[in-house]
Amino acid sequence: MISTRGRYALRFLVDLAENQGDGFIALKDIAARQELSQKYAERLLAVLSDKNIVAAKHGKGGGYKLNRKPDKYKVSEILIAMDEELAPVACLACGGDGCDRADGCRTLPMWKEFYGVVNNFFDNITLADLMQKN
Repeated sequence: MISTRGRYALRFLVDLAENQGDGFIALKDIAARQELSQKYAERLLAVLSDKNIVAAKHGKGGGYKLNRKPDKYKVSEILIAMDEELAPVACLACGGDGCDRADGCRTLPMWKEFYGVVNNFFDNITLADLMQKN
């Protein structure tokens, strides 16, 4: 399951993409549009800044902006940056220890295929796609 943190990160980045123009967007403006506390927004954007997904500028005229064009951001990259684990079972998780029963596991091939479908799905959606109005 994708966490609230991952979902809000996507919302914040779409907001930045739709509103940034050529400049930085103030944190308070993003938080207000997304109806979240500034404190929570700050924590999310700090992670996105640390992962070099957004640029941060402090002081007057500061705020946040995307480092790339919206079509250069994959949803999978953003979710993973927010420490989301897209693996459906623990034995496939990054850094997972695997499983002692993996050699004889009848369900492992199914989980691997499902994991591939999920990754492929999120790899093929960009911020630009999310900006499209339905």
